[in-house]
Amino acid sequence: MLFTELPFLDRFAAAARAGFEAVEFLFPYEYAAGEIKQRLQENQLQLVLFNTPPGDVNAGEWGLAALPGRSAEARRDIELALEYACQLDCPQVHIMAGVVPPGMDRAACEAELVDNLCFARHDKRVLIEALNPQTKPGYLYHSQYQTLEIAKRVDRPNIAVQLDLFHAQKVDGNLSHLITEYAGQYRHIQIASLPDRHEPDEGEINYSWIYALLDKAGYDGWIGCEYIPRADTLSGLEWFSPYRKK
Repeated sequence: MLFTELPFLDRFAAAARAGFEAVEFLFPYEYAAGEIKQRLQENQLQLVLFNTPPGDVNAGEWGLAALPGRSAEARRDIELALEYACQLDCPQVHIMAGVVPPGMDRAACEAELVDNLCFARHDKRVLIEALNPQTKPGYLYHSQYQTLEIAKRVDRPNIAVQLDLFHAQKVDGNLSHLITEYAGQYRHIQIASLPDRHEPDEGEINYSWIYALLDKAGYDGWIGCEYIPRADTLSGLEWFSPYRKK
């Protein structure tokens, strides 16, 4: 979501010049893994996260793993994502659950997702994420407590929650409780301001306080900048100055 002023493969160098040590992106599948790996190596960047394929976005799909009758496609997508993760030395992949079609049984969708998450037996970490209903109407889960419950049902050491604090604040609030009480169950953090999903230097979340709380809770993973810059990416990065790679 950052550096979208540039073509995808040029964003790696821009991120490195801005002082980032690691990157994440939505989808790599339009590019050969070798092309992306070259950009990562040239810019001394670590890739830390990307998603399984979304399905037919034009038809309203946003992942397939929770859709009954689509298991073969979902597992093909999971295998493809894990193959990319291996080639790109990426430690984790977000498996997209999907938008539940009207009238479809939610319990059946949850059972389908659990089966497909169990299928993802790998040394890579598999993440699941709740998306708020304004951003993604109909997505299988909107609350962090729903994703925490799914992870508990799967009960595998490589399954964890992806905690996007923008979505969490919109739906659940009480971020300090989520961060403190469920430490160790979330393995990737994403940030943005509320209500406008811009740089994390405005709005209703005090991110300096949140970062300190994450340290106190023992969080040792990455924090991804999943926000929409107010203008161009670089002009909005003043907030990042205290954290920039020296």
